[in-house]
Order: sequence, then C-alpha cells, then structure tokens
Amino acid sequence: MKKSFIILLIVSGAVMTYVFHACSKSFLDRPLVGALSEPVVANQKGVDQLLIGAYSLLDGYQNSNGIGGWESAASNWVFGSIVGGDAHKGTWAGDQPDIGPIETFTANATNNYFNVKWKAVYEGVMRTNTVLKILAQATDVSDANRVRITAEARFLRGHYHFEAKKMWGNAPYIDETMAEFTVPNEKVNVPNTSDIWPQIEADFQYAYDNLPGTMPNVGRANKWAAGAYLGKTLLFEKKFSNALTVLNDVYTNGTTSLGLKYMLLDKYQDNFNAATKNSRESVFAVQSSVNDAAGAANANYGDVLNAPYGGPFDCCGFFQPSQDLVNSFKVDATSGLPNPDNYNAAPQVTSDEGIQITQPFTPYAGTIDSRLDWAVGRRGIPYLDWGLHQGISWQRDQAYGGPYNTKKNVYYKSQKGTLTDGSFWASTVTAINTNLIRFSDVILMLAEAEIEAGSLEKARALVNEVRARAAKPSSWVVLDGTTTPAANYKVGLYNDTWTDKAAALKALKFERKLEFAMEGHRFFDLVRWGDAATVLNKYLDFERNIRPFFGSASFTAGKHEVYPIPQRQIDLSKNVLVQNPGY
Repeated sequence: MKKSFIILLIVSGAVMTYVFHACSKSFLDRPLVGALSEPVVANQKGVDQLLIGAYSLLDGYQNSNGIGGWESAASNWVFGSIVGGDAHKGTWAGDQPDIGPIETFTANATNNYFNVKWKAVYEGVMRTNTVLKILAQATDVSDANRVRITAEARFLRGHYHFEAKKMWGNAPYIDETMAEFTVPNEKVNVPNTSDIWPQIEADFQYAYDNLPGTMPNVGRANKWAAGAYLGKTLLFEKKFSNALTVLNDVYTNGTTSLGLKYMLLDKYQDNFNAATKNSRESVFAVQSSVNDAAGAANANYGDVLNAPYGGPFDCCGFFQPSQDLVNSFKVDATSGLPNPDNYNAAPQVTSDEGIQITQPFTPYAGTIDSRLDWAVGRRGIPYLDWGLHQGISWQRDQAYGGPYNTKKNVYYKSQKGTLTDGSFWASTVTAINTNLIRFSDVILMLAEAEIEAGSLEKARALVNEVRARAAKPSSWVVLDGTTTPAANYKVGLYNDTWTDKAAALKALKFERKLEFAMEGHRFFDLVRWGDAATVLNKYLDFERNIRPFFGSASFTAGKHEVYPIPQRQIDLSKNVLVQNPGY
C-alpha cells in the first residue's frame, strides 16, 4: 500500500499550468507529460489507486516535496515522546539541531520540523480529498464499494486531521469541496480559527458506521479501527459517556481483518517485532516493508535514526530514554506496584553514566516492571538477540544524550538483511510497523472512560488485564540461552478496591506511561488531561541536574500545549492562518 506506483496528484480540480510565451498554441494544447486527467482516473481502478496513495502518507514520508521522514515520523518520537519526557534527542548536540529547541520548549515557528510535519499531514489530507472528489465522478463503482471507499477515505482524513489537531490545536480542516491547495505542496487558505474536533469526530463516526468488520487486505482500516479512533477522539473532547459506548463495542466485539478477536499478545515484545507484526493486538498500524525494489521508501523510514550508535549498529544514536522514564518502572518490592508520586526518589535505577566499558558495572538489583527492558536498552541487560547491552560504547556522546538506548523500533540481529533494507545507507530502516493503536490502548482508554463514568471497579479490572500480561514470564527479558530473568522483575495487580476517582485516574495515567513508553503518546496524553505543565516542569527540574542542556527550560501553561503554526505556512496563506498564542 505504499509507493510502488505513481501517485496521482489531482487536487480539488487544481491543475498546474506552465505557460511558455515563446511556444505555439498547439504545443500548449498537448497533455502534460506524466499527468493524468480526472476523467482517466474517475473509475474503480483509478479510485482504488488514489486510495492506496492516501494510505501511503501514513508513514509521514514522501520521496519528494520535502517530506523527509524522521521530522514527520508516524511514531511521533520527537513531538510525542521526547517532548513528553520519555527521552532525549540523543546522539550529540550538533546532529539534527532543530530537535534541541523543541525538547527544551524554546522552538519557534521557523523550526523546519514543524513545517515538514505540517506538509506530511496536509499532503495526506489532500490525497484523501482527491479520492472523494474523483469517486464522485466515477460511474463504474458499485454502491457497496462507494460506501466502503468513502468510509476508508474519511477514516484517513480523520487521522490526518487528528494529527494536526494534536500538534497545533488551531488547525484548519479541509474537505473535498474546498480548492485551497496548490500543487504540488503545502498552501492552505482555510482559516484555523475554528475548533475542528466536530469534523474529525464526524469522519471517524462515518467510518465506524460504514466500514466492514473485516477487510481484504492487512493494513486497511476496518470498523473497529475506526471505532478505536472515534473513542480516542471522544476522550480528547471529554465526551466520556459517548467514548465509553464506542470503546466498549470495540473491546467486546472488535476483530482483526481476518475476523479474529482482538486480544493482548502473550508476549509484550511481539508488538515491536517485524516478524510478529499485524497480530491480534494490532488495531491499526502503519505498514512497513523492505527489499521490495522501492529503495527503502516503504520501510519504517521515520525511525531510521533511532538505533544505538557504535558497536554492531551503523546509525544513529537518537531517541535516548530519560532517567525519569527509567525510574518510572521501579515497583514496590512487596506489591509490585509503581509509585506515581515519588518514583524519582532514591534509590534510582542504576545507570553506567560515565563508566567505561572496561570498568565493572552491576545493573540495578531492585524490583522493576518487566516492560522497562523492552522499551529501554541499558548496560548489562540483553538487547534483543545482540547480546548484553554494551553501555557507553553504544552511545555517541553519553554525557549529552545519556546512558540508555531505545529498543522498540530496533531490529533483531537475526533479521538483518531480511527484515531490514539492504539497499539503504543504514541497516536501521526496517519492516517494523508503527503501531498507531494497539488493543492495550483500547483497554486503557476504556478504563479511563469507565473511571469518568464512575465505574471504578470495572476500570481496575481493565488496568489489571494489561498489567497481568506484563507479569507473565513470557513477557520478561531473559539471559541469553536460559530462562533466567535478566533483572528483578515483579509486576503486581491492583488488588484493593478502587473507591476514589482521583486515585484511580492517577493509576490509569501512570499505567499508560509504562505501557506506551517510547511510543509517541506521552505528550499528547499529558495535554489532554491538563497535566502537562505540572508533570513536565517537574520532569525538567529533575532531568536538568543530569542533562545540563536543559538549563532554565520550562513549560509555559497556555502556550506549550500546542506547537507553533509553521511560519512558512502562514506566509503561504497570506496570513489567513493565525499563529498560536505566545509564539
């Protein structure tokens, strides 16, 4: 579903016209080379190809138009995880320097990462609207296919606008009736002064009501993916009773494209393995493939920078977990429960900060949640099938980025060359899918809705369902060639009755931090809960003592909940777009 075909850029009736005054009229009357007119694609085959093109932007990467990949990665590793406190930029200070100001809340509207993300999102919007526009002209499409294609396109349009809304708050909504795009790139002349949640909700509602429960191809949205997205949208809108109804339907009745009931995998780690992707826990994921003659354009390009640097890896050392995140996985030795209020208190999880590989090091011996060692690579613990993590020798500048490496987006040694792309300049472009919604997300979103509805005990059972998987030895990292746990893992359940809503929400929120660590959700969760200023300023106060580059960085309430509208886009719109407050 990616880029192994020519994507047809026919946008809201706009046609690029190149006028050469020295040429004759007959020359100008010739059709554009490489372009197809609307009547040529206004049929079942053409619409299907346009729809595939709309899916292909889910990864945030395009070979042209300045949509580069890591700036607009589907994983949101910069905008969702680094800014949310999961991780630091990593590598060394001079590499990809635009990330630094984003991490320290000092970025302005000219930062290119914002502009590339904007272009990726609205290129996706453009493609979905093209599908709908051309579909209306096609006469050979059956009624059933017309409804299904419309529902898929509106699902995708909902997703792209959802990304824009999370990022910028005041984002424009574009539908197929508007002609405010120019080809081939990013101009939008629609105001961004209205709340677009209602339109996003309507797109997902249509998809939920009209998509079938199963689809013929893996990677296509079905009814249940639409329901999960609709439920998430309703949580962002704080329509908790509506979210409860939809999410309960997905939880109870949702099935995969093959008709299998969604469920948690027995092994937590299988969610992040190219060999076990599109599983019964995958509700909706960005599809990735390699070695398909596309030059890695179909691979997980957005995360190419995020493997360890040095040792057996050839790129690039970004996205290094924070000490704050690592400490979050500490648990009580008796109950196996985390401490959301005081997880950074001594003793902290031991790191090898400043310790050379030739010097001895003993990993932390205290009790920890097993999910730590699938999210974070730390010295002395097996790193997938690469052997023990080698600490400072796998980091480009440990004093800058820290002593940890990311893990969920990294390939196994045994997969190199088969599930990584052999034609690319680095082996770190992989066939690992980007999980946008896992079934554990549905479970925890449903738990959140139950808490808001006052059903605290139902919520407790749902949270425990997620924790019970992490408690299974099958979800633990073990020492190579043994069944011996690599660390002192202990994951307990919430056995005491939940009677206090505030306490239940605190437990739920922290469970999301642990379950989805390094998956691009954290910042957006904190914002929708209204917790961002409190939590992130506390994070900065802790981390600046370890990572001096934070300096006097702070999160400003009323400003930093959203990112600045890219100045390039404001200029292109001739100031129709309005900048967010404070920027």
